[in-house]
Amino acid sequence: MGRRGGGPGQDLMVPEADFQSYYGRAILKPPVWKHDVAIYLFTGGLAASSSLLAAGGDLTGRPSLRRAGRASAMVALLASTFFLVKDLGRPERFLNMLRVAKVTSPMSVGTWVLTAYGGAAGVAAVSEAARLPVVRTRLGALAGPAVAVGRPAGLAAAAVAPALATYTAVLLSDTAVPSWHEAYRQLPFLFAGSSMASGAGVGLIAAADADVGPARRLAVLGAAMELAGARSVRHSMGLLSEPYRTGRPARLLMTGEVLTATGVVGAMLGGRRRVIRAISGGCLLAASLATRFGIFEGGVESTKDPKYVVIPQRERMALREASALRQAQPASQPDDQRQRTETVTPSGRAGTSSPTTG
Repeated sequence: MGRRGGGPGQDLMVPEADFQSYYGRAILKPPVWKHDVAIYLFTGGLAASSSLLAAGGDLTGRPSLRRAGRASAMVALLASTFFLVKDLGRPERFLNMLRVAKVTSPMSVGTWVLTAYGGAAGVAAVSEAARLPVVRTRLGALAGPAVAVGRPAGLAAAAVAPALATYTAVLLSDTAVPSWHEAYRQLPFLFAGSSMASGAGVGLIAAADADVGPARRLAVLGAAMELAGARSVRHSMGLLSEPYRTGRPARLLMTGEVLTATGVVGAMLGGRRRVIRAISGGCLLAASLATRFGIFEGGVESTKDPKYVVIPQRERMALREASALRQAQPASQPDDQRQRTETVTPSGRAGTSSPTTG
């Protein structure tokens, strides 16, 4: 027999509630996505920021930055396509998604964004290859037009790049996974910063000394956004920040923060020392990858414990009940008296008390 009542020494008729779900099963199924999707999140962001960096290098006369950005964008695009198709299972499933365009579906929008970006980035990469002497010789009269289309294609890829860098954040937060869904404000900001930092890492590694300035500035901006976003995810979502503060997700996010800080400090203080720049760039790339894996695994962890579903639901119910109670109060009742009349019990449910005892 349990304890009754709620006071000292009284027995409760019912045992204290825990968060065991029906027949001991989890309330939510973990996402079917594997780590291929976490890598896809990283490579998509890297491709987007590389195109931005390449366009900036092209417009400002920094050829090494343009080459590095276009090459990195193409490699990352191919990797993204591979991991996406691998997750889908069959290539034709990607093509099937192009049969419709549904603006309310992040997956549909993302498919079209990736397609538009891929076409432009691919043309820019081919144009860059046409600048090589051996390719230029083989192309003959076609070499000039091939090189000429590089700038408009690169600018088109850069125009689509912000959507490519952030649509995956919307895709995650549109799911029922508690710690992804609750982070709908932070994830686009975090993913944009992580993307910029990874692209800056490529620039730090591959650009010439005279061309590295934009990569340094992009590293500072991206690192600031990434660090702020990661800290917000870990500390500003109440209970649903907990999966990001424990276990493997916490270790990954902490690793990402340390590597990001190390990379940006090296980028600013490394000067013309190419080895330090390369190490800094590698740190920024590794930080972006660790951050994406930390966010991915933190969301998966939040599906395994029913409390991450039950407690937020109860809190939302209590807020709705409190709002309904507030609206039901007589309009002529003084505001201070209405506030004293409404209380919240320790269990989190809205209740009432008299003005004299409230």
